[in-house]
Amino acid sequence: MKVLVVEDEHRIAQAIRRGLTQEGYAVDLAFDGDEGYRTATADEYDVIVMDIMMPGLSGIEITKKLRKEGNHTPILLLTAKGLSRDVVTGLDAGADDYLPKPFSFDVLLARLRALLRRPAEVMDTVLKVDDLELDLTRRTATRDGKDLHLSSKEYAILEYLLRNKGRILSKNTIISHVWDFDADVLPNNVEVFITYLRAKIEKPFPDKRSIIETVRGFGYVIKEDK
Repeated sequence: MKVLVVEDEHRIAQAIRRGLTQEGYAVDLAFDGDEGYRTATADEYDVIVMDIMMPGLSGIEITKKLRKEGNHTPILLLTAKGLSRDVVTGLDAGADDYLPKPFSFDVLLARLRALLRRPAEVMDTVLKVDDLELDLTRRTATRDGKDLHLSSKEYAILEYLLRNKGRILSKNTIISHVWDFDADVLPNNVEVFITYLRAKIEKPFPDKRSIIETVRGFGYVIKEDK
């Protein structure tokens, strides 16, 4: 899924980005509050990780503005402050969770997974269609009980398609959610990865229905279970 990290300490921001990228997330960075607010409103993210104390707008100010504008993207606030009143201020502003520095990356990752499970359409930790299953906790993919051994990008694309089951997704929409903002990706790259995916989730199962359908001129869709 796509994550925005707003953190003015470049070392921390880059470390979070490296770790999340290794876990298959697409990550955009902003290094001050004003840039963070502009980025958050210019694109669609699945979760925002944001420091509180930054140049420009603070994390709490950004949270308040986003919530006032009807943006309900889950927000995890990071801060060196650990006082209970700061936790209350952040949560009252509309944040969904709060993690004081220093923190373990494993804890950050677990918090993000919990936030991504909160929306009603993604409550389950397993996404499935027919006999294809993605386990979001173990990050495994199986069909008919057999491991599919997907690459991180193949997994990310399939996860996004499954989270939006029944919805036609254009190549540009897939790019915007699965790749970083500054990645040099063309629509043809999506076609290549869809081909890779089909070779792993469909070709070995000739007696079963196709999972990913092409809607010519529009994009791709995973239809509801039959």
